[in-house]
Amino acid sequence: MRRADRLFEIIQLLRRARAPLTAVQLAEQLEISTRTLYRDMAALQALRVPVEGEAGVGYMLRAGYDLPPLNFDSEEVEAIIVGLSLLQRTGDRGLTRAAQRVVAKIEAVSLEPDALRVSGWGAEEPIEIDLASLRQAIREERKLFLVYSDGSDRVTERRVLPLAITYFVRVVVLTAWCELRQDFRHFRGDRVQRLELLEDSFAGQGAALRAQWTALQAEA
Repeated sequence: MRRADRLFEIIQLLRRARAPLTAVQLAEQLEISTRTLYRDMAALQALRVPVEGEAGVGYMLRAGYDLPPLNFDSEEVEAIIVGLSLLQRTGDRGLTRAAQRVVAKIEAVSLEPDALRVSGWGAEEPIEIDLASLRQAIREERKLFLVYSDGSDRVTERRVLPLAITYFVRVVVLTAWCELRQDFRHFRGDRVQRLELLEDSFAGQGAALRAQWTALQAEA
């Protein structure tokens, strides 16, 4: 999570809190160290965000402070709530948590947020991999090392350029350029036995490879 996004999220957590939150509580929710949290609180206070409290005591936001409201009409809010709720079907725990945070930020402008419900049935979260790492690799255009078991239980090691994730009803599929096969390949998330985010970059190639893959899909 970028620092700017994290600072915004700290403000939202403090806004919703009914009592002071300790550094440990905030750090756990943000999945960061308390040392990082202390630096972030100092940064917020330097930006004149009215955070009250200190290390060892707890933090709270001074009453009356808020960020500018989101300018959505009622139907737009309902569309957002339903769309974000559908994310729980993807099996991507990171996206689901992010969606819940977004809903919490906009539900104040929805009169009946609980009136719109979505079934949680969908793809199972892959056991051996973190989908957040896949999304990070695509976003940062970084190569991945995979240990993959195909439909015949043959296990291979691959270095791939991750390009896209497709969330099907029953499974999550990664589209990538495979250095071993020198071609586009699709990898089911539930068959990836190991995943490692590499430092090797393919910066500037992702968009062109996705366009090429999309064109091939259209021809199929």
